[in-house]
Amino acid sequence: MTRKNPYYSGPLTDHFDGRTFFNPGGTPPGSLGNLLRWQLSGKRARWPARFDSPFDKDRPPASIGGTGARIAHIGHASFLIQITGLNLLTDPVWSRRCSPLSFAGPKRVNDPGIDFRHLPKIDAVLLTHSHYDHMDMATLSRLVDDHAPRIVTPLGNDVLLRRAIPHADTLAADWGDTVTLPGGVALHFDPCHHWGARSLRDRRMTLWCAFTIETPHLKLHHIGDTGFHDGINFVAAARRHGSLDCAILPIGAYEPRWFMRFQHMNPQEAVEGFRLLGARRAIGHHWGTFQLTDEPLTQPRERLLAALDAAGIARDRFEPGHPGQVFTIGRIAPRG
Repeated sequence: MTRKNPYYSGPLTDHFDGRTFFNPGGTPPGSLGNLLRWQLSGKRARWPARFDSPFDKDRPPASIGGTGARIAHIGHASFLIQITGLNLLTDPVWSRRCSPLSFAGPKRVNDPGIDFRHLPKIDAVLLTHSHYDHMDMATLSRLVDDHAPRIVTPLGNDVLLRRAIPHADTLAADWGDTVTLPGGVALHFDPCHHWGARSLRDRRMTLWCAFTIETPHLKLHHIGDTGFHDGINFVAAARRHGSLDCAILPIGAYEPRWFMRFQHMNPQEAVEGFRLLGARRAIGHHWGTFQLTDEPLTQPRERLLAALDAAGIARDRFEPGHPGQVFTIGRIAPRG
């Protein structure tokens, strides 16, 4: 008997078959056999126990005014985005491990770039998908208790969240949808080539997405995870949204390529995605905090810089982010 989807039931679409979500024209995640083949290969680089950020921890203002954005890197795919009076978090993880187990699994090698107690009031959380390094229930529970944010996420993840955190304020939407936050900030749900799961039994039963954050003055494109997928989704995002002020793109967790290429870009692909998006600048993330794959710790940063040089793109247009590092887009006026 085919197992039903426990998180979502809805009409068939070009990316939902009635039970699972999929990447149109894309590639599903690797098999359990391939996973074991990779895990037993013995080719994983050895990371240091600590890789401290060159930046001090950020102490963000209560909010910002002006027409720009203040973007603080917390670590991995977690950012505090302050924009038009709103405070947004992407894929927040403050836990020491990104794992279903508190005593095992990938352990962070640097501290979060903002102390949790120093967060400003969080208005919304942008949750891209259900993998443990992006959906950290311990952190989300703390945020719900202390900040009561709206958690905006793709289809099915809202049910998963409410089962773990019954009082969470969740809003789920599909690719192509738009959600409007206070102050006229629009969140557009865009496709990316990835997948979601919390176990081997619920693979692809919740949707994944990229977000485009739009105000009357600027547009930011954030991807938590994606494979390059021949650049299809980057071209589509550029066509849908036009000129982008900043793209926040993953550059790590890409080796070995035979297993990871369909779900994680390497730095060269990230640079090509940046070019296809036509964004003015970019921030690289998803490297240097949790060891998820085989490549050496600093290789994503080094290969990003080499790829920019090879493409003739100035290095200051696409910077690899470090915890605590703050990026300013346009004009801002800190408050509080």
